[in-house]
Amino acid sequence: MRLVTPGDSAPASVNKYLLPHENQVITVRRHPAVLMVPVGLVLGGLIVAGLLSNTVASDAGKAISWIWWIWLFLLAWFVWRVAEWSVDYFVITNQRMLLTTGLITRKVAMMPLAKVTDMSFKRTIAGRMLGYGEFILESAGQDQALTNVPFLPYPEQLYLEVCEMIFPNKNPEPVEKTLPPPPRRPRPPEETPTSTGPKEGSDPEP
Repeated sequence: MRLVTPGDSAPASVNKYLLPHENQVITVRRHPAVLMVPVGLVLGGLIVAGLLSNTVASDAGKAISWIWWIWLFLLAWFVWRVAEWSVDYFVITNQRMLLTTGLITRKVAMMPLAKVTDMSFKRTIAGRMLGYGEFILESAGQDQALTNVPFLPYPEQLYLEVCEMIFPNKNPEPVEKTLPPPPRRPRPPEETPTSTGPKEGSDPEP
């Protein structure tokens, strides 16, 4: 997870969509679990291609080449999905939420913070195991472009931070004013005790 605090620079693929008076608060990539299906297809295709290459007759060289060409197509598709994931960001500014997707055809979905009436997140069993969740946004009025944001990392932390921005505390607790301590009075000097007995070397009175 990548958090960007106010004052830091947003990624170049995101900064172009921010207004001059907007301050970014959170910028995160989606969880790598979004690539689970491409990874499974590539690994499964590799296993199938290896098994078919060993079972097909040795003279069927053309069929074996077609099998590996199909797997290379799956591999290229996987690399494409990884490249798309690397440029997709979920951004929260002081005014709105944005989800940027797409490598060649860019898509920017937006939801103003002022229009969000409720927000929750959902975690499946796989999401609990891998550490991702889905945001569900609700707004008053017409449908918005951004309603679901799946595969977000650290959903509990993000949920609390976003809720704090959407529903700020309008009645803060008053700060108790503490009075300064009273000035210390100077301590009076100690008096030297005087002796009332006879001095040394003098004769006592008869």
